[in-house]
Amino acid sequence: MSKPAFLLIALGLSSAAIAAPNRVEVPLAVPAPASATAPAIPATPAALDPAQLREVRSRYAAWQAMSEGERARVRAAAARVAALPPAQQQALRQRFAEQDQRFRDGWLLGPQLGHEFTKLQGLFGYLPAEQRPTALAVLRQLTPSQLTQLTLVAQRTPPQDRDRVRAEFLGVAPTARDTWLREHVGH
Repeated sequence: MSKPAFLLIALGLSSAAIAAPNRVEVPLAVPAPASATAPAIPATPAALDPAQLREVRSRYAAWQAMSEGERARVRAAAARVAALPPAQQQALRQRFAEQDQRFRDGWLLGPQLGHEFTKLQGLFGYLPAEQRPTALAVLRQLTPSQLTQLTLVAQRTPPQDRDRVRAEFLGVAPTARDTWLREHVGH
């Protein structure tokens, strides 16, 4: 398994432990094989089928998009996972693999956004491809407090208003975000 892939395996563990100590720690894992005898992903790009290659490239791009601070958190989590007994590592991977795909994919955004992604799903989960880089750049600029407020806005926004609210939020200047969020959390 490549180093970035292994590090992404531990992403969920670090975020869950920091953000909610009483929650079950669930690492971001490459889906566990159906059986112990299932073949591993080949180590060279030439040995990957197109779907596997897309997955590896997607995970690497997600890794590169994280800040160095978030990558450090993932590395620390990877070390904690690696220190666990193999049976416990497998149990954590299995529990993570059993989660909804959207939940698992959210953790590819890094510890901070991954922790909140299920709450942001309504506003940001179904963007056209051309809007994703801009939206992710704005989301990554948010403080934890702003992100928490935005999750409340996302959860309170009816489906028919999501496009408008998202466009409005993304158009707000960084210096005006706190005011916008306060106004919209109160609704």
